[in-house]
Amino acid sequence: MKILWITSVYPSDEKPGLGVFHETQVQALIRQGVEVTVICPVPRNPVLIRYTRKKYRANQGIPFQYLRKGVTVYRPSYLALPGQLRWAQPDKRIAASILKTMSDYQIETDLIHAHFAMPSGGATRIVAEQKKLPWVLTLHGSDVNIYPNFSASAKKAFKQTVQAANQVIAVGESLKKRAKELAGRDSIVLPIGIDLAKFQQTSETKTQLRRRLNLPEYKKIVVFVGRLTKAKGVFELAHSLEWLSNDVALVFVGDGPAKEKLLQHSDINRRLYLTGQVENESVKDYLFASDILALPSYTEGMPTVVIEALALKTPVICTAVGGVPDLFGEHCPLLIKSKSVSSLVNRINDILNRNLFTPEVQDQLYENIQKNYHADHNGALLNDVYTRTIESIYVTE
Repeated sequence: MKILWITSVYPSDEKPGLGVFHETQVQALIRQGVEVTVICPVPRNPVLIRYTRKKYRANQGIPFQYLRKGVTVYRPSYLALPGQLRWAQPDKRIAASILKTMSDYQIETDLIHAHFAMPSGGATRIVAEQKKLPWVLTLHGSDVNIYPNFSASAKKAFKQTVQAANQVIAVGESLKKRAKELAGRDSIVLPIGIDLAKFQQTSETKTQLRRRLNLPEYKKIVVFVGRLTKAKGVFELAHSLEWLSNDVALVFVGDGPAKEKLLQHSDINRRLYLTGQVENESVKDYLFASDILALPSYTEGMPTVVIEALALKTPVICTAVGGVPDLFGEHCPLLIKSKSVSSLVNRINDILNRNLFTPEVQDQLYENIQKNYHADHNGALLNDVYTRTIESIYVTE
C-alpha cells in the first residue's frame, strides 16, 4: 500500500525535532509494510518580509528533497503572508505546490493522509478532488482549538475541510468532541503514540546522565521539552524560579521565538539552562536525568513528550488542556491551570517535597501509556483505517 502524507511539519537533519511525532508514526507504518512518501509544503514569504523578520527565514538551508530513515520527503514552497490563516486560507497555493511535486516526481499513491485541518487539510481536499483519491484527516490540536476561532472564514474553511475527508481522526477525546461541535462530523480517536521500546530505563544513573549532558549534578531539575513559545507557558515557568528554593534548576530543551528572552535570564544563579534543539533520541536522556517534566501550555493537542515522560515514570506537571486529561485519567486532579505561576510553584514543591507522585500513581499512569499509546499498536490500527477507507471507495463505486 502506498500512502502520501501531507503535513506542515516533518523532521530534517537541520531541524530534527520539528514534527518528530509524525516521524514516529511513519516509522511504525513502515514496520507494518506501508510505503510512505511525505510532502511538507514550506511557506515562502515575500523578500522584504524575509529580510526584516528572522522567523520567516527559518526554513532556509533545508533541501527540497531528502531521504530520512527510508522515507522520501519533499518540501515545495508556496507564497505565504504573515497571519494568513486569520483572514485568507492558502489552500489553493499549497495545493498547487503539491500537485506540481506529484507531477514532477511521478508520485503515485493509494490514499492521502493530511495532518492538521488548516492549512494542510484544506490543500489536501483540493488535491484529493483533482486526483480522485480517498483521503484521511488527522486533527492534532491547534487546528481545532485555535485556528477556527480566528474568523468566520477560518471557521467555514475548517468545517468544509472536516466534512470533505473520507475519514477523520482525532488524537484525543476532547478534540473529537470539539470537532463534532464545530463541523458536525464524527471522528475516531487514535493517538500517535511513541516507540515504547526506546523509552525504557537506561543503564546510566541520573548522575552519569547529568555529567554527560552538562547539567547540574546536585540540584533538583525541572525540565521543559518543546518549542519555546509564550503559548507553551515558558515565561511562567521561568518566573517560577524566583519562588523556588536555590536547589531547584530549570532546563529548557528546544528552540523557538521565546529563546532570546529566556537567554536574558539564563545566568540567574546558574539555575536556568537552555540546551537548544536536540535529536529526539536524546529527549529520553533529559527526561530521565530530571526530577520533573513541566509543560504549562495554554493549549495542546496530544503532547508526545508527556507520553514519553510517563513511560519513563518521570513526574509530570501539565495543564488540563487538549488531550492531556486523556493521559491522566482518574489522576486529572494532578493537572494545573494555565497561566499561573503560583500553581507551578505549588505543584513543583508538592512533587519535590511532599511525594505527590507516589509509586502507585506512577505505575497506574505508566500502565495507561503501555495500553493505549504504543506507536506500533496504533500504527497497526492506522493501517486498518487506510485499508477500510480505500475499500469503502471501491464498494461505493
